[in-house]
Amino acid sequence: MHILDAQREMRSAFLGGFVGQAVSGIIWLVAAALGTWVSSGYAMAMLFFGSMAIFPLTQAGVRLLGRPGKVSPENGLWALGSQVAFTVPLNFLLVGAATLYQEAWFFPAAMIVVGSHYLPFITLYGIKMFGVLAALLVIAGAGLALYGPPIFSLGGWLTGALLIAFAFAGRAAVLREERTGG
Repeated sequence: MHILDAQREMRSAFLGGFVGQAVSGIIWLVAAALGTWVSSGYAMAMLFFGSMAIFPLTQAGVRLLGRPGKVSPENGLWALGSQVAFTVPLNFLLVGAATLYQEAWFFPAAMIVVGSHYLPFITLYGIKMFGVLAALLVIAGAGLALYGPPIFSLGGWLTGALLIAFAFAGRAAVLREERTGG
């Protein structure tokens, strides 16, 4: 299978990452809300443990939307998607270390981890928009940690909004591609 065909199949099967990003965005917003109105500990637990539910919720969501949520066995990009997913929990060790140093760095550090994890999505889906999302999250995370106001949940709110906005942009691009046969 050629890479362009594999990418097209990934885009179609997962609607350009729409459901996964929307689910992730909602988890970030819930974590931000917990950090704003309940406690930072609950916010951190929500983001960490809630993120473990992204894949099963994505699978349920894409199937509800009539998408297969899987690709053909010949599509080697499936393995890349699995590998990319495991970078986030592994890199949360660094988020934990940053948070031990300064609690307000939790969301900014998580933004950098999640942002960098979106770089391989450019290859996975063949959508350059993921590079923009990655750059925005990494730059905003670093900026908030170094220069931002000491508002614990600000990065959570920003990331949730960005993920949901990019989810709808990716969905629109895939639906347009499918309508035009592009």
